[in-house]
Amino acid sequence: MSAKTLCRVLLSICLLLSGFILKANQNNQNSNPTPEPQQVYVGVYLMNLYDINADAHSFYADLYLWFKWKGDIDPTSIEFVNMVEKWSNTSTLFTDSAIVLADGYNYNGMRVEGRFFHPFEMERFPIDQHVFDIQIENTDYPVDSIVYLPDVENITRKRPSLNLPGWNIKGCQVVNKTQQYSTDFGNSDIGQRAYSNAVVEVAISRPMAYFILKLMLPLFIVLLSSIGGLVIFPSKDYVDARISLPIGGLLTAVFLQQSYSDALPDVGYMVLMDKIYLLAYTVIAAVVLEIILAANFLKRNKHADIASLQYIERNLALFLIGGFLTGIILLLYLV
Repeated sequence: MSAKTLCRVLLSICLLLSGFILKANQNNQNSNPTPEPQQVYVGVYLMNLYDINADAHSFYADLYLWFKWKGDIDPTSIEFVNMVEKWSNTSTLFTDSAIVLADGYNYNGMRVEGRFFHPFEMERFPIDQHVFDIQIENTDYPVDSIVYLPDVENITRKRPSLNLPGWNIKGCQVVNKTQQYSTDFGNSDIGQRAYSNAVVEVAISRPMAYFILKLMLPLFIVLLSSIGGLVIFPSKDYVDARISLPIGGLLTAVFLQQSYSDALPDVGYMVLMDKIYLLAYTVIAAVVLEIILAANFLKRNKHADIASLQYIERNLALFLIGGFLTGIILLLYLV
């Protein structure tokens, strides 16, 4: 046999062996597929929401949770990640063991009541909106073993008669999130893991009437009375009456600001209403400054054109009112 023929035979044998090896690897992969995580569908029915404490950054919730799944892992062994005062938490299962529904799904649920943590961001007070969340996690099985999903076949609801004084409840839903822990908790054998979270979100907002009628209306009346000092006839005989209006308005505005500040948590930044009051103080200061300048002008010039001065001050009053309203619109847009 020639050397050329021998090389061809050896090449054919190598190709044949490579084909056998590739086919064997494919068979091994097909016989050991990566298992899919068990899917668990979560639903919620909100019964009560109360004791919202912005100072303690927490709230109480009372709700029903239910789980539907197919698989061997019990999804009811959960932890409420953002629950506080766990000693007062109550979680009662519907049944001791899961029941099987007609569609083949396992089913169980629980009623939960407890206090939960929520970081209150108050920059937009008093038109602030908040999304309270209740974070549910199975700490025994990572995301590659179990995944919590919203039960889309059952619309997430709240009790129709549920009312939260001082707030509007805009909706309640369950969303799926993944929590990645950047630590192995001291167990280097398992390393860092990610866990599936079912997050119950309850969106609330303050009524606009609270902002307009309870906070803005008193301030606007005080501001109008302060600007009224510019409408009084600009004469040196009326200086005391003219200056008393903005000074009284300034003191009243300070008390009004203090009344709502007592209801806010201790924050290190200015909320929206603080910025509106800062704008009002600027307007009142401008009124005081104009009255002082006008009084000095009239004292130095005994034959001054009072009619022209009166025209200027009334236009200034309109300008200050318009500027104040424009400033509020800009603050509402920018904050």
